[in-house]
Amino acid sequence: MTPWTQVYSPVMGSIFISALVAGLPVFVLLGLLAKHVKAHYSAILGLITCLLVAVFVYKMPAGMAGMAAVNGALYGLLPIGWIVLNAIFIYDITVKSGDFEVVKHSIAGLAADRRLQALLIAFSFGAFIEGAAGFGTPVAISAAMLIGLGFRPLQAAGIALIGNTAPVAYGALGAPLIALAGVTGLDLHLLSAAAGRILPIFSLIVPFWIIWTMAGRKAMLEIWPACLVAGGSFAITQFLVSNFHGPWLVDIIGAIVSMVSLVLFLKIWQPKNIWRYEHEREDAKEVAPDHSTGKVVKAWMPWVFLSLFVFVWGTPQVKTFLNGGTKASPNFLYGYTTKTYEMPLLHKMVIKAPPVVAKASPEPATWTLNWLSLTGTSLLLAGICSGLLVGFGPLQLLKIFGHTINRVKISLLTIAAMLALGFTTKSAGLDATMGLAFAATGALFPFFSAMLGWLGVALTGSDTSSNVLFGGLQKITAQQLGLNPILTAAANTTGGVMGKMIDAQSIVVASVATNQQGEEGTILRYVFFHSLALAAMVGVVIFLYARVLPANWMPQVPPAPAVVTAPATVGSAPAIPAAPAPTPAPAK
Repeated sequence: MTPWTQVYSPVMGSIFISALVAGLPVFVLLGLLAKHVKAHYSAILGLITCLLVAVFVYKMPAGMAGMAAVNGALYGLLPIGWIVLNAIFIYDITVKSGDFEVVKHSIAGLAADRRLQALLIAFSFGAFIEGAAGFGTPVAISAAMLIGLGFRPLQAAGIALIGNTAPVAYGALGAPLIALAGVTGLDLHLLSAAAGRILPIFSLIVPFWIIWTMAGRKAMLEIWPACLVAGGSFAITQFLVSNFHGPWLVDIIGAIVSMVSLVLFLKIWQPKNIWRYEHEREDAKEVAPDHSTGKVVKAWMPWVFLSLFVFVWGTPQVKTFLNGGTKASPNFLYGYTTKTYEMPLLHKMVIKAPPVVAKASPEPATWTLNWLSLTGTSLLLAGICSGLLVGFGPLQLLKIFGHTINRVKISLLTIAAMLALGFTTKSAGLDATMGLAFAATGALFPFFSAMLGWLGVALTGSDTSSNVLFGGLQKITAQQLGLNPILTAAANTTGGVMGKMIDAQSIVVASVATNQQGEEGTILRYVFFHSLALAAMVGVVIFLYARVLPANWMPQVPPAPAVVTAPATVGSAPAIPAAPAPTPAPAK
């Protein structure tokens, strides 16, 4: 098959009209969800629309478009679906054993107020899971814990999604920023520092935003000191670690500092009024059972196992070992735990063209089956260890796992269809068309650079994928407009974090975790305004950095070294001064 080159203005040569056509699959998907059409039907119809636009408008060969959808569906099942399945498996184990009731009572003993519980779980603990694993894991875990604690399903899903924003750029041990540095050639530490000068503002805001959304402005003001401690401690740590160490441990250290700070603060401060849901207030004075220390520790062990396994699995050394080592230094697992498959009709057959990239280049299309190193596998092992610890036998665990599969099977289909849509959009160049429309906004581009990242995550479900998708475009546009490419690249990843709460993948994960399958449209409507408003606020911050604040407030691409000439020898002609260095390429 002949390679096919992407075309970005296929409709009347207009980038803006083409962008409207390119957005049809997204409009279909979100419109149907908003109309209460079930998520898997909405995703499938959105995918069909995407395939039709790709083939008949963008002239992508039908075979390529079909394989792009298959590639996305496979990625939707592994790793994303595998994470969701096993996160719910752990939760089902704790519910079946009765230990989650003990967890609820122990949390209530620390903070009976639902608002404080939301801060601890949706923000602080969710940030820890994001830092260790990412890719939907924190939403699945946080939402499941909140629903188990007695939160209303819609609010449990909504606040878990809102909480999973500010930490996302540093999620999975810095994966989004590492990918951004890879595709742009910009220095990783400078990108980490730039994001660390944008996101702490929102790390401080998000805890207040969560409680305002959950309980209202008055209820938020009643616990503003706790919001300040949770968000402020995380924000300060996020700034320091990102600027003086790097992107790898920002979320993990920040989350630990936030959780410890909040727990210690609650030892000396408690709100005057205990906030509960209306249906709980009659039982507000009930005293939780006084469980023994051993019973509490045992009840928390599944979540301890989850944290330890996810953290260990996320470290590069362990991941490399589980993948069989490297080609130069293989271990006994080499060739057994990792298989990479090139997608037929698609691998290096799609040519991405300027101005999205500096020069035309073929796009790889592979699917990697690294079953042992997947985050979902660490969750499965944590679940098995937890189940054995609480007294379940192998057959009982297998039965619970079967129940979990039956519970999430439709959601796995939905995730596969959502990712198929996203991958087809990327391969056909529909997303690039929408990105170029944003890039054509000229003087307002600093604002829209953040909105472009938001769009990328909303389409792909991943800040990492959005950075791969639009990172190069952000850099090229910045250079054309005389802007700081470090700033616009950082805008992509920081604006993108606010799209995390509305991407279809996250919505489905939240619906599964809170047992609201079929209510994905309701969840989307609940969080959409929050997502758009926060993304616009990131855009305003980026605009201020670009147009108002001093340039040295944001890291800059270092200048190229001066060209040094040898001194003239005695009796020779005078040395000719070196020519000025050309405009430097970004440091790698």
